[in-house]
Amino acid sequence: MFTGFEKLEIETSGAVINAVRAGKGPPLLLLHGYPQTLAMWHQVAPRLTEHFTVVAADLRGYGASSKPEGGADHAGYSKRAMAQDQVELMQRLGFEQFFLAGHDRGGRVGHRMALDHPRRVKKLAVLDIVPTRTMFAQINQYLATVYYHWFFLIQPHDLPERMIGADPEFFLRNFFSRLGAGALAPEAVAEYVKAFRDPAVIHASCEDYRAAASIDLEHDEADIASKVQCPLLVLWGAKGRIAQMFDVLETWRERASEVRGRGLPCGHYLPEEAPEETLDELLAFFRG
Repeated sequence: MFTGFEKLEIETSGAVINAVRAGKGPPLLLLHGYPQTLAMWHQVAPRLTEHFTVVAADLRGYGASSKPEGGADHAGYSKRAMAQDQVELMQRLGFEQFFLAGHDRGGRVGHRMALDHPRRVKKLAVLDIVPTRTMFAQINQYLATVYYHWFFLIQPHDLPERMIGADPEFFLRNFFSRLGAGALAPEAVAEYVKAFRDPAVIHASCEDYRAAASIDLEHDEADIASKVQCPLLVLWGAKGRIAQMFDVLETWRERASEVRGRGLPCGHYLPEEAPEETLDELLAFFRG
């Protein structure tokens, strides 16, 4: 899926990050969501290389990146720790500043990175999310139903790990079907299933969500007066769940100084369900 891309394993202070790189031009980092890997960018990344040096990376705990311990407070999977990995990855590749696009969990890592490392992120695009703190503050029956995994994955170890591990492929395919992701390429889904056959990936992804419901909220509360200062592009699936519950642009304008964006004609998985529209928006934003 990434023909012509260089495969990388970069050791940072907290993890070994698996990534691919190709292209020339300004650096652009792509981060994936749950329950995926960097493979989710397979339709968009190759065409972005015509304009950018593209780096697509697995978040710590996902795909072929290492799976450090979460710790008693789950800090090992805080978005702060996950963002630090990616900053160091880009530094080791020679990029002190870069553009960043993150889908789902990758968008949450990008949000934290823009707050913790404002001089690193030149422009940020977040795909189909609103801030974590906002999600938890506005949960109702509808959101708790369609995003049930937020509350399932945060249960104490090792309840969700055992249940997912009993049949990881069934869990993933059911998960994608619940979000209407019929457009996912079979070869990409095969990559996601392959990754989730590793119990360490299942545990790490649970730790990611446990951190989101605990230490990440502490970090967000401490920074409640801070806004993302770099230009922010917000894209969402017009047929997805977020659009039914939030005024996405207005929600992000509470957390960022310069915001633009729109809904795309798809569900949650924008780069896979609407690759052309996603590509057009990213090119217009990062090249503008």
